[in-house]
Amino acid sequence: MGFLKRFLKTTYRDNAAGKARSSFESLSEDQLETHLRIAKYGNFMLTDAIRPSYDLEVVPQAGYRHDVYTDKETGIKIPVLMASASREILFDLFIDLLDPLGHEVDVVLETSHDGSNNQHQDLYREHMDLPVLKSTLYDYEDLLLNDGCAGIAVLNPQIPLEVQFDEHKLLIMYGQGIEQFEQTLDEYGIPHITDLKFITEAEHVHSSSDESIEELDQLKYRLGIDFE
Repeated sequence: MGFLKRFLKTTYRDNAAGKARSSFESLSEDQLETHLRIAKYGNFMLTDAIRPSYDLEVVPQAGYRHDVYTDKETGIKIPVLMASASREILFDLFIDLLDPLGHEVDVVLETSHDGSNNQHQDLYREHMDLPVLKSTLYDYEDLLLNDGCAGIAVLNPQIPLEVQFDEHKLLIMYGQGIEQFEQTLDEYGIPHITDLKFITEAEHVHSSSDESIEELDQLKYRLGIDFE
């Protein structure tokens, strides 16, 4: 019942499809629990952070695709890679994707535990040695994998490049020279799928817990982020 209990703390967020009705409506408790217990789709294993819609409008799978982010103020277009990976390799892949950022990086810890209407709080730490950051993140691997209300971004504004491990447990890479990231994805066997759909592009649910909030506070301290 662990995931079901955490599910009760979450919301039907980010319904990109804008459905009038949720696929979770009219489900019995047994149907809901059965769906939330399903973590594997084919060879793809989800973390505990998120589950797809009951009607499986988007079936989770490993892959990456190219995209472009356009800055609203400047109109500058920034190349983007978006990727999903199975749980057993996901965190190691994230850690390896940080290497092109250089020895010293900035960190943004993102949390939506206290937010509503998809609002997030971004907590910043500048000028952190990458080896120290990697060691710290490994200590909180379980939290970062399984908390659906927490994400982290690591960036080097001098290059500039950014790697985001978001609350949906997707990997998003921004900047010029993203072919470095593409090479790492290829090494991990993540296929390039041009028309890949991600779990965020349909109804889905997030999961968290009180224990995750406590661990996140510990991570803030370890990263040297001041409490407000």
